[in-house]
Amino acid sequence: MYRFLLSRQWVILTLVALVLIPTMIELGFWQFHRHERRVAQNALIADSVAAKPVPVEELTSPGHTVPRSDYWRPATATGTFDTAHEVVVRRRTNSDDRVGVHVLTPMVLRDGRVVLVNRGWVPAAADQHSFPPVPPAPRGEVTITGRLKADETTGASGIKDLKGLPDRQVMLIDSEQQSQLIGREVLGGYLEQIAPEPAGNTPEQIPEPDHDSIGAHMAYAVQWWLFAAGVPVGWVILVRRERRDRMAAASAGTPAEPERDAEAIKATPSH
Repeated sequence: MYRFLLSRQWVILTLVALVLIPTMIELGFWQFHRHERRVAQNALIADSVAAKPVPVEELTSPGHTVPRSDYWRPATATGTFDTAHEVVVRRRTNSDDRVGVHVLTPMVLRDGRVVLVNRGWVPAAADQHSFPPVPPAPRGEVTITGRLKADETTGASGIKDLKGLPDRQVMLIDSEQQSQLIGREVLGGYLEQIAPEPAGNTPEQIPEPDHDSIGAHMAYAVQWWLFAAGVPVGWVILVRRERRDRMAAASAGTPAEPERDAEAIKATPSH
């Protein structure tokens, strides 16, 4: 009664099931690994933002690539803002998902080197070509505290570094690019200013990165594994149903066979 499994339809169905099972298991592990990465990232962010601020010169230097272990580390910088080389970073959103720009102002440190400071978000100019109204940076020597971030890249951010932009507008925060424009040594990475708070809350400071949400990756992983377990169960149910239907059909057809044979014999002309 199981010879039907050798039919073309059942061979194809079985092969599809055999392909689906490892595929779903692999998708489950993919989601599980994403869950692990999210948990590890949350722990890194929580540890970093809670760390004691240190001078930015201790964490980075010109040409330095900020490692992931130093992302969001609080750092202090003492110097004078160079508003003449201030630029805005296009297509950035605030906490309310409004599209605007980030204000990127170089700070000249006491040793003459420069650190880029992201002072926060302001609305973009109406025509997208003009430089938007930006609250002035504090004058004279000041000390600010910010979260250290790595230089932005297209690969990491998904933002294309467009050319031919209006004057003093950029797409990515890149210390090497700004070093060429300013003509000074610029420390690798940049600071997201968190203190002191600007007057009137403008520029609007960038909120602390989320490190509480873990997303639904673990739920998706369990879901894929349940799907994988359900495939062989479903296959067995279908096989048993097919076998039952065939047995019922065979049982229903058995008594009728002799009658049809007798009628066939009567209808056959004798010689």
